[in-house]
Amino acid sequence: MKTNLKIDGMSCEHCVKHVKDALEEVTGVISATVSLEENSAVVEHSDAVTLDALKAAVVEAGYEVA
Repeated sequence: MKTNLKIDGMSCEHCVKHVKDALEEVTGVISATVSLEENSAVVEHSDAVTLDALKAAVVEAGYEVA
């Protein structure tokens, strides 16, 4: 399953890595591709992963999900 997230607050490649790492720490996430240019992330995950869990990981990392 794939989920697209619009992420606000990223300004550099360090931010991208921080968001990617936070998303990939969520249990059930297979991979996360984060784009600074598009302010977005595409997360591949199992069906057990909820949108709320993904949003919480981004917020906990210090960014916002639009």
